[in-house]
Amino acid sequence: MTLKPMNELLVEIAGQAERALLYEVALTPKPGLVDRNNSGAHSDMDFFTFMDSIVSLSPYLYQYVKLGIEHDGTAKELFQKVRSMGVHAEKAMLAATKNVNTHKGANFSFAVLLGATGACIGCGLQPPFTQNDTQAVLSYAQKMSHGLVTDDFADLAAKTSLTYGEKLFLSYGISGIRGEAEAGYPALGELLLPFFRANQDRPTEVVLLEGLLLLMGAVEDGNIIHRGGIESWQTVKSEAKKLLQASTEDNLKELMYSYDLVLIERHLSPGGAADLLSLGIFFAKLENLF
Repeated sequence: MTLKPMNELLVEIAGQAERALLYEVALTPKPGLVDRNNSGAHSDMDFFTFMDSIVSLSPYLYQYVKLGIEHDGTAKELFQKVRSMGVHAEKAMLAATKNVNTHKGANFSFAVLLGATGACIGCGLQPPFTQNDTQAVLSYAQKMSHGLVTDDFADLAAKTSLTYGEKLFLSYGISGIRGEAEAGYPALGELLLPFFRANQDRPTEVVLLEGLLLLMGAVEDGNIIHRGGIESWQTVKSEAKKLLQASTEDNLKELMYSYDLVLIERHLSPGGAADLLSLGIFFAKLENLF
């Protein structure tokens, strides 16, 4: 196999991450989420806000990979590097969106996973990825995130001002995307990517919409819990599972449009599932599944 020049790899990997974010927002209809049809349960953002946000993050996606490729140290040290870069990326995002949080969760996870991808590329991995290559990246991300929940949520009881994520952890023990990262992203490795691999010959749009429902029916979603509480989250999980069971390629979009109206009415947005979908698309593209 001919090895690609490192800068060419950098551009390719970062480009697939950007493409994944574009695929996610363009996917329509997505219940409660911003898409080409409407703004879902959001009054402060639309499709174009997401375009601006993705463009603002694009240079940082490249930097996350670069930090990983050039890293010479422990996985935990790489985590600190990409997290520091992530702070700058978030500021750029908020400047582009007039302080609307479009991609805070996705930015965190892409920082970790692109850093991990870069580290594995630096050790000889080359696209297209095999299933084992993807697992190697997820395992490295797990090493990077080791102890993250404990580190980030230490001494919460003594804090006077808490973030949404901190409140959820304190009230319900929900660790959100930090817990997902520390576990090595099982929602990707054990749920979404096996589904994508098993359905790669079907229409991409259908598989992505079904993948979103699969995630909505399974994962902790802090966005829904923040807006509607634990009961709303449990309800959405149950409804998403039923929708996926009832769906066919012919009726899927109609079912999704109808459920979009339901979640808009309830003011619920499965943003956590949407972030994980974009991460899954990234790895699917590296594996040439779509």
